[in-house]
Amino acid sequence: MSAERFTLDTNILVYSMDVGAGDRQLRAARVIELARRRDCWVTLQAVSEFYAAATRKRLVSHTEAADQANDWLTMFPAVSASVSAVRTALTATGRASYWGALLVASAAEAGCTAILTEDMADGTALYDVRVLNPLVGEEFSEPDRRLLGAE
Repeated sequence: MSAERFTLDTNILVYSMDVGAGDRQLRAARVIELARRRDCWVTLQAVSEFYAAATRKRLVSHTEAADQANDWLTMFPAVSASVSAVRTALTATGRASYWGALLVASAAEAGCTAILTEDMADGTALYDVRVLNPLVGEEFSEPDRRLLGAE
C-alpha cells in the first residue's frame, strides 16, 4: 500500500467510462486500476457526480452507471461531506469551484494528502491536499508514478 492516502476526482471516474475520450479514457482506467492497490479513497460526492454525468452524457446506461458506482463503493473506502467540510468549502472563493473545494475538503478530513484531477492546477494545493493531473503528458509524471506505484 502507498504511504500516502489520496482520492480521485469525478473527471477521472467519468473519463474511465468514456470510450470517446481516447487516450484520456485509457489513462483514467489505468489510474483506477493502479489506485485499487493503493490507499485510495473516494468521496460519495465524486461517485454521485460520476453517475449524474455518465447518465446525462449517455456514456453508459443508467444500470451500467449504477453498477460501476456500486463497484467503486465496494472497491474503495468512501467518505461523505461533513458540516465542517461544507463550511470549509464555502471559504474557497476564487481558489476552486465550490464543488471542487467540497470534494477536496471531504478528502482532507479522511486523511487524503493528494487528489488526482484534471480540474485544478497541477502541482498546487488546496487544504494541504496536493493536486496531481495524471492525464497530462505522454506518461505519468514522477509524482503520479510514486503515488500510484506505477512502473
